[in-house]
Amino acid sequence: MSARILGIESSCDETAAAVVADGREILSSVVASQVDIHRKYGGVVPELASREHLRQIVPVVREALAQAGLKLEEVDAIGVTQGPGLVGALLVGITYGKTLAQSLGKPLVPVNHLEGHVHAVFLEAHKAGRSPKLPAVCLIVSGGHTVLYEVKVEDSGAADRNALFRYRKLGQTRDDAAGEAYDKVAKLLALGYPGGPILDRLAAAAYGLPAPVKFSPTKTRGNPLDFSFSGLKTAVLYHLREHSEYSEEIRKREEALARGERKFDQLLPLSSKTTLGLVREFQNAVIRDLVDRTMAAAEELDVESILVSGGVAANSQLRATFEERVKSAGVEAFFPSRALSTDNAAMIAAAAYPRLRAGLLADLTLNADPSLALA
Repeated sequence: MSARILGIESSCDETAAAVVADGREILSSVVASQVDIHRKYGGVVPELASREHLRQIVPVVREALAQAGLKLEEVDAIGVTQGPGLVGALLVGITYGKTLAQSLGKPLVPVNHLEGHVHAVFLEAHKAGRSPKLPAVCLIVSGGHTVLYEVKVEDSGAADRNALFRYRKLGQTRDDAAGEAYDKVAKLLALGYPGGPILDRLAAAAYGLPAPVKFSPTKTRGNPLDFSFSGLKTAVLYHLREHSEYSEEIRKREEALARGERKFDQLLPLSSKTTLGLVREFQNAVIRDLVDRTMAAAEELDVESILVSGGVAANSQLRATFEERVKSAGVEAFFPSRALSTDNAAMIAAAAYPRLRAGLLADLTLNADPSLALA
């Protein structure tokens, strides 16, 4: 079954549209980011996000179609993110998707945002001529999610573009998601929003510097595959309160941010070696927990493939650490490209393809589900 699917993603603060052919060939992918709007608040403001989606949704879809060289009536189905996410933001994409599907007489395919992140890995793997073997362990790690899944198909082996995946949750964060912890620590240090990219670059600049504090591995009672990052964020806060030497440079960075100086090369000179060492140790602690628990899950399930997706999957140290650890474990690690790690609509269109083939469609009663579970 050949199908060109228009995907629409509006779960948080990116308005995205893409056209994907047969679940694997990206014909176009357009993302309108809202980072500049939410930056001064240090995080996403739901009402502002919804308003911006309303403003962007039509031009973004038009641009995606133009890049694909298609007219609206030439797409075969509409895939929309149903959840999880911000309810107001989700409703913008769903309402527009339903309108298009009804007016064009096209199938409407509801997609779980988290399943989209899984398919982002397969989009990249197929492009590179690689096929992750299933069952696999999948880590989805972003600003809103940190969760481990077992990913299966009915028959073990390499998954193809037609496969409907089945999921079993292995572990999840009990408090902050990893990306949320990055944003909160960046805010404490006056390093701007979003925190992940700038902390990653500062941590790289701190390579070889001594750490002013050591953070112990996080221990969780009950499920050993669960994550917790709130305590780590609080440990950074207490460390800053107990050491006044950070105050002056934090003040200088706050002034720089107020002047609009947010680039790495503008903030690096305002960050002492002590601060760089602290950032490095924070990132070491986050990545240690992410990798250790994922590797433990892979060993427990005896899988051959590890899938890593979500916005934090773009982190350079996380990628390098996984690549180093899997060599000795006899498994392969699969990541999307950095462009497909963050929220996008190509992953939604790709995830919609097997659901379209299976007849898992929606009608005009489709509603947003901000807490939609994958498993």
